[in-house]
Amino acid sequence: MQVIRWQSALQPEEQALRKHMQQEGLAPYTWSNAPGDYYAAHTHSYQKVLYCVRGSIRFTLPDELDAAGQAVHIDLQPGDCLLLPPGVRHSAQVGLFGVTCLEAANYQSLQGMKMAQ
Repeated sequence: MQVIRWQSALQPEEQALRKHMQQEGLAPYTWSNAPGDYYAAHTHSYQKVLYCVRGSIRFTLPDELDAAGQAVHIDLQPGDCLLLPPGVRHSAQVGLFGVTCLEAANYQSLQGMKMAQ
């Protein structure tokens, strides 16, 4: 699993992120959720490529523990990208102001993928 943090001082633009994903051979789609929405733990059979466009979302990995023995949490803010391998169990909790994400399934290797900035 890999998290790439947005480094630019400028806010990410959905259209630019979409174009970047398409140039990488992905077929992104947009989804949004209201504040506090929750997805129970589940897995995917493909590699998930997800950009947070607006708002925030927290992914929890119940099968991966930190040094204190707690489930690992990954907080995404606008522009951050999550590369989630197939079979990794995760849940998600939408932040206080809702979230809009661009997501795509990648059936090929994520190695060498260029990330937008």
